[in-house]
Amino acid sequence: MMEFFQTLFDWYMANMNYFTIALLMAIESTFIPLPSEVVIPFAAYKAAQGSLSLFGVIISGTTGALIGSLFNYFLARYLGRPLVYKFADTRVAHMFLVTKDKVEHAENYFIRNGKSSTFIGRLIPGVRHLISIPAGLAKMKLRDFALYTFVGAGIWNIILAIVGYFAYEYKDKILHYIAYLLLALGIGFIVYLVVSNKRKNSQKEA
Repeated sequence: MMEFFQTLFDWYMANMNYFTIALLMAIESTFIPLPSEVVIPFAAYKAAQGSLSLFGVIISGTTGALIGSLFNYFLARYLGRPLVYKFADTRVAHMFLVTKDKVEHAENYFIRNGKSSTFIGRLIPGVRHLISIPAGLAKMKLRDFALYTFVGAGIWNIILAIVGYFAYEYKDKILHYIAYLLLALGIGFIVYLVVSNKRKNSQKEA
């Protein structure tokens, strides 16, 4: 099992460059559940090896986060609230761990905190990748949205990059922990999907 994760890790790191960092962070900032914690720290880890620059990692990651956030922003802005909530109730949305309750939670957070929510929300798990939707629904000024999002995402990426950069010194020990963590997350995600599907089927039968 460890050999498999070592091979996977080597492949992942070999394909880590500024473009893939931006692409993965753009995906992370849409409704697809790809944690930034598995992108920026690893990219910074590679920067510590000298293959990338730490500044480049942060800039490409933050730019990608902005692009993904803009996708959600414009999608919500032009589809409107009824269609967004209707999509959140579909099976496709649930596959990506997006639910009506989560969208409503992000919208309520935006209503309570206003413009600053697009900045603060980038630092809060569970809100980070959905906060762009209520901003789009509220038709927040694009200039303000882009600025708050870029700064918020930048701060978060700096924190993750510092962690990854200094983790290089303890790479041998950390790799083992990462392997077990990824295995646990993978199993947990599969269990979640199975339980969710069984629950939906039982509700339909009832």
